[in-house]
Amino acid sequence: MRSSWTTSTGATPTDPATGEPADSPAWELLLPAASGPPRGRGRELGAALRQSVREGRLAPGTRLPSTRDLARDLGVSRGLVSELYAQLTAEGYLTSRQGSGTWVAALTRTPPSPVAARPGPPAAPVTDFRPGLPDLALFPRAAWSAAHRSALAGLPDAALDYPPPQGLPELRAALAELLSRRRGVVVAPEGVLVCSGVAQALTLLGRVLRARGHRVVALEDPGSLSQYPLLSAAGLRPVPVPVDAEGLDPGALAASGARAAVITPAHHFPTGVVHSPARRAALLDWAADRRGLLVEDDYDGDFRYDRAPVGALQGLAPDLVLYTGSVSKSLAPGLRLGWMAPPAELLDELVEAKRVTDLGNAVAEQAAFAGFLRSGRYDRQLRLCQRRYRERRDALIEALTAAAPGVRISGVAAGLHLIAEFPFPVPEAVCAAAGVRLRPLSDYCATAPAADATDAAPAPATAAHAAPARFVLGYAHLTPSEIQRALGRLAESFRSVAV
Repeated sequence: MRSSWTTSTGATPTDPATGEPADSPAWELLLPAASGPPRGRGRELGAALRQSVREGRLAPGTRLPSTRDLARDLGVSRGLVSELYAQLTAEGYLTSRQGSGTWVAALTRTPPSPVAARPGPPAAPVTDFRPGLPDLALFPRAAWSAAHRSALAGLPDAALDYPPPQGLPELRAALAELLSRRRGVVVAPEGVLVCSGVAQALTLLGRVLRARGHRVVALEDPGSLSQYPLLSAAGLRPVPVPVDAEGLDPGALAASGARAAVITPAHHFPTGVVHSPARRAALLDWAADRRGLLVEDDYDGDFRYDRAPVGALQGLAPDLVLYTGSVSKSLAPGLRLGWMAPPAELLDELVEAKRVTDLGNAVAEQAAFAGFLRSGRYDRQLRLCQRRYRERRDALIEALTAAAPGVRISGVAAGLHLIAEFPFPVPEAVCAAAGVRLRPLSDYCATAPAADATDAAPAPATAAHAAPARFVLGYAHLTPSEIQRALGRLAESFRSVAV
């Protein structure tokens, strides 16, 4: 005998999709799940029955077979069916009536919202000179895997508990040594805070500053526009402050009303300007006079190709500068590993902000990075990246010069990008025809685009808007051959327009 579904009124339920009688016996709905492996059979049966109820294949009020009949039809134990009925009754899919059996509950259903048709993503350009992206193919997979294995093998069981929100002590010690040796940062292991990249560093700092009564924070213009929503979400009002040939304008900073400013003094993004000694001193004077804070984003300070990198501003005044950096340019952004060296008076508040945000970074990643630093592998990785990125910068300059005679390159020989100013307009259609994507400098301006930071006098804003010829070109993620082919196509596109 095979059991069938019936409704509470005694009528045969219908299929909601077709309106035809839905007198399928129980085993036809559940037999595929019942034929699965014994260990997961109860879970599969429960999932099949839930789905049948949700989709309306079992109408509200449908009476289910007795546990004995259904167990016999499916070839499973009666106890398994009893547990299944009890579980789905507790979840609200079924109802049970004393002495009357088990029934399908009436679920509250809402019709699905219509999904508006959206245009598909634009076709990806053949070559995208996106700034700020490292060569992810250089990530040292084997060495990182070895560091991970070694770290996990050496971690005691207790270390797998929630980590100290400030970061593992061994990683903070390794970072303090690295930052002191390579960037001139003045910090002890006790003063380092491990975080999930510079983005989280700014988010945590924004919350702390807001709690301390700050309302405004100054950002470089042009600069990284991604900082605006981060700091706005923390309750601060970001204001753009112009950058000139020596760095952030201290006069405009003083007029902004801010008591905190985020700067990139070793290699300004995106213009490539290095803050001059006089400008560094002026900004430190501003911070001292206003009881303010300079936030030093040292995003690519390790990569200088013509001389030793300029040391961190924090080394001159650790009480006035919060230093922050990450592995996003040296290893990979996806690791989400960064650090802060804040003034001592802010440390406890930042650590507490980190604790309530995510309880600390992943233990295994921290331990692996600590071992990676101590082994010298990180220094070797930096040297490898320096060689490759310098070759690619040289290849880009050579290809630009050949494609557009008279092109002007600005920014020091450092980092992962440069500024190219073409001697003629470069319409987007010309780049698209060549399968190349270039980003104009104006994309990084919060206010009307100004002249290149190295210009003696600004160009008219109307001209800059009409035909921006200054572009921010990233090269680290492209091989020399990719760069040469892309610029060759762009040169052909230029010639076709000229003809």
